[in-house]
Amino acid sequence: MFLRAGLVSLALLLASRLLGLLRESVQAAALGATGLADVAVLMLTLPDLLTGILAAGALSYVLLPLWARQQAAEQAATQIRLLRWLLVAGVASGVVLVLAPELVTAVLAPGLSDIGHATAHGALVWSAAAMPLALVAALWTTRLQHGRDFVGMYGANLVVNVCIVGALLLVALGGSASTPIGLVGGGLLLGMVLRLAWLRWRLHRTDGPPARVERDIAQRGARSVGFPAASIWLWALASAGLPLLLPLLGRSLASTSGEGALTTFNYAWKLVELPLVLAIQLVATLAFPGIAAAFVAGDAALNPARREQQVRALRGAFVLAWALACAAAAAIAGMAPALAQLLFGWGRMTPEAVAQVAAWGRIGAWSLLPQALLAVLLTLMASTGRLRGAVGAYLGALGLLLLLGALSYAGGRLDGAQVMWALNAALSAAAVALLVRERDFLRGVLVFRDLLPALLAAVILAALATSLPTPPRLPGLGMAVGLALSVLLVAWALSPGLREALRR
Repeated sequence: MFLRAGLVSLALLLASRLLGLLRESVQAAALGATGLADVAVLMLTLPDLLTGILAAGALSYVLLPLWARQQAAEQAATQIRLLRWLLVAGVASGVVLVLAPELVTAVLAPGLSDIGHATAHGALVWSAAAMPLALVAALWTTRLQHGRDFVGMYGANLVVNVCIVGALLLVALGGSASTPIGLVGGGLLLGMVLRLAWLRWRLHRTDGPPARVERDIAQRGARSVGFPAASIWLWALASAGLPLLLPLLGRSLASTSGEGALTTFNYAWKLVELPLVLAIQLVATLAFPGIAAAFVAGDAALNPARREQQVRALRGAFVLAWALACAAAAAIAGMAPALAQLLFGWGRMTPEAVAQVAAWGRIGAWSLLPQALLAVLLTLMASTGRLRGAVGAYLGALGLLLLLGALSYAGGRLDGAQVMWALNAALSAAAVALLVRERDFLRGVLVFRDLLPALLAAVILAALATSLPTPPRLPGLGMAVGLALSVLLVAWALSPGLREALRR
């Protein structure tokens, strides 16, 4: 099931993420690791980042199980009601960005100079304008996820990245050196509008013309449709948003070391983020409908067949996510210098900045392992309506990251390497806490022989690759792919759970 359903999704997601990496590469060439680059990173990432924290994950956690129990007209009614709330939230968050730019930049980019802060205040206007569009896009993407329209889901971000890459290319070519932030901000806003147009077209194909849907809702009584309680939404928001706060907090902590550090940390995290989204979170996304269906009704203790269905769904998701995380960690940790040079070693990026990206990315690569476990654990907890435990675990992780950052800062200058180690520790602590909490549900799911081969292969191969001289860009990319494939081959050969998951 995973293999068949994921092929088209993987191709589109790969295209979207590769275009996103091209965007980062062009940005590095155009702006380097400077204060202006920090401002551009802040402006471009804030709308979707805030949307993820405020809505996107929570929409999936709440709506997918809800829509699994609703009829089509009830689903449409829920969607329209949420659309109004999200538009209000988007406008409100945009107003905050415009009216309190000093607070926003002081928290998110403390290393900016006075000139950098002034430039960021103007850039936040573009982010504010994009906020309502980003929130609506999150709702419509969730609707497509419910319908398993992965083409619509992953094709949407292509148009955003095309517009931003075009604007950055103009800046890199020197066409608008005097107003780079305005040009890139315009590209961001155009991309957001075109993404909504794409999503609406895909929804039209799935749900039919809007007028017909609205008539059907009116006939059935849209106001009478059951809606999740506020407490459910609050817990979902917290459990989905807190994980995104960890790298955001890490980026802000790294920024305290001065201008350019925010951008350097952002590029290092991009090395980690690509496999995280492309592989690990893709597995969790594809597994969500199946896990939700396995837990939607019935007492597993009294129904052995249902319990077997739950174990199969969870075990397949865990073993796939874990194997992909180990493969990606080996590739990044082993070949980080070559990958950083390939992606960011262009234009105005200095060799020192590229080396720093590689060093920080090599450390952050190992965060993929706890993040793989967390992605599936959150899917399980959302499907069973027990997200409160996830909130506690992530609050503890945030507190630990702040504590470790404060201790490092008290001992001297805080840099991105220290932040990455602290981030790894915080994510690992959250994963362990949730594994202990969910031990009853995970009985028979996490099998030692399924997970150990990939882990050992990743550690050994990464250590061997690190001891070798750094290869040039393209050979280094080839070696990174070889490391990842080697880990997956070992896992496939020695892990029965992985072979079973790939057969479904």
